[in-house]
Amino acid sequence: MMRQLEIETLPDAPLDAAGAFMAFYLSAARTALADPATTALVILLPPAGHDHRDWRLALARDLAREAAPRRVNVLAGKPGAARAAALRFLADAPGVTGHYLMCHE
Repeated sequence: MMRQLEIETLPDAPLDAAGAFMAFYLSAARTALADPATTALVILLPPAGHDHRDWRLALARDLAREAAPRRVNVLAGKPGAARAAALRFLADAPGVTGHYLMCHE
């Protein structure tokens, strides 16, 4: 089963956002991945500037390595058609893991 962990708000500054995620949400992601029914986790983050790309990609890549063979991807974007389409794609893409995807409406 593919689970979703949605984070609605993070600080604007990249270092602050990364620190807030690690402090407040990383344990929830690991808990979801520890559930035997979980085969994949998508972490849904709010949109952010390109200066957030590095920490978000590192999160996706490193958490996917830690959780293998479970899949982990990070998806940024507001709720809407683009995000829904990306979630449908990830649900049917068993080989896709460790990626950071950005949705644009």
